[in-house]
Amino acid sequence: MKWEFLRKAEWLDRSRATAYLGILAAINITSLVALVLTSHGGVDRNGSLLGTDFLSFWATGQMLHQGAPVYDAAAHIAAQRAFYAPEEGYMAFFYPPSFLPFCWPLGLLGYFPALAIWLLATGAFYAFAVRKWLGALSLDRPVWLLLAAFPPVLLTVTHGQSSLLVAALLGLGALLVPRAPVLAGVLLGLATIKPQFGLLFPLALLLTREWRVIIAAGVTAVGLAVMSAVIFGVDIWGDWYLASGRAQSALVAGEVAYAKMMSPLAALKLLGAPDSAAFAVQAIVALSVAAAVAWAAWGRRWSIDLAALVLAGAPLATPFVLDYDMVLLAFPLIYLAATGFRNWERLALVLGFAGAALARPLGVYGGIPVMPFIAGLLFVVLARRIIVPIAVSGSAPGE
Repeated sequence: MKWEFLRKAEWLDRSRATAYLGILAAINITSLVALVLTSHGGVDRNGSLLGTDFLSFWATGQMLHQGAPVYDAAAHIAAQRAFYAPEEGYMAFFYPPSFLPFCWPLGLLGYFPALAIWLLATGAFYAFAVRKWLGALSLDRPVWLLLAAFPPVLLTVTHGQSSLLVAALLGLGALLVPRAPVLAGVLLGLATIKPQFGLLFPLALLLTREWRVIIAAGVTAVGLAVMSAVIFGVDIWGDWYLASGRAQSALVAGEVAYAKMMSPLAALKLLGAPDSAAFAVQAIVALSVAAAVAWAAWGRRWSIDLAALVLAGAPLATPFVLDYDMVLLAFPLIYLAATGFRNWERLALVLGFAGAALARPLGVYGGIPVMPFIAGLLFVVLARRIIVPIAVSGSAPGE
């Protein structure tokens, strides 16, 4: 009986879903307002600067205007502490030089005006992408309620992170592939500012023979890289290569707490597994996800269900993913909500939507990793929607 309760989850009807969304939205909005109102001089009660991670982007913009080496850790620490000096630690900057043109204008403003504009601009873009997915799937839900209720949105806002921008680029790009391939390619090319989340796209695009998208994405990515080299100097790429080595070392050493990360590798490390086992499991998961995407894409054209599958697999395919990066799951969750439910799918929807709210607390205080399993469940139920019909009938839904 208890398994039926979870497997079918018939208790999640439209009225209850709307009520739960309202409750989550109220909690998130109240938390954000309380965080701002209880801060002093832009510093919250825990001694953290509002926007936390955004300090790294803003300091990078300041350094670019000063001609300082943005990938020199000591110089970056000094630039951050010239504005805000915490007792320990700093916000590392490992983004590729393709991201520097996005940081440059931030350095023209003070920290808090830049943070406000950054969140408003990236949030509006993300809301636009979500609205486009809702419209494409004829799902009648108010965008403001979905975004206010979605925990990863709150996490991204409080961290001042880039996740809303990257998710919007990937989500909108994936949606536009059949209708506007060149624009889709441009968006996907711009998403190389955080390349670990686009690993599955080349595979799916190649197998679906979306040549115009591939060419547009490649030209955009190369163009963005060349532009950064022209503006900031060719050596900037060599500096980033050395910094990326430090990022790999930081990942292995756990300098970014495994409890805050959401990958299979981080889950194994949090549970005490050795490096070899953690990396092996991460590789197996990533290859399995890629194989499922390849199977789903083989012999068919790009469609919204394949787009949802690729986006759902993105957080599983990379070892470096945090809770705020789960804003990317909004798009496969919208697809799932709009296309009806089979076994376990309502449960996957509930956990996928709300899981990020509990993932970090459970990891930090209980040593329990949950988000990789939730993301895995979401990916499996979506893969089964596509792969099983293909295996049975030789065609995909909607073809």
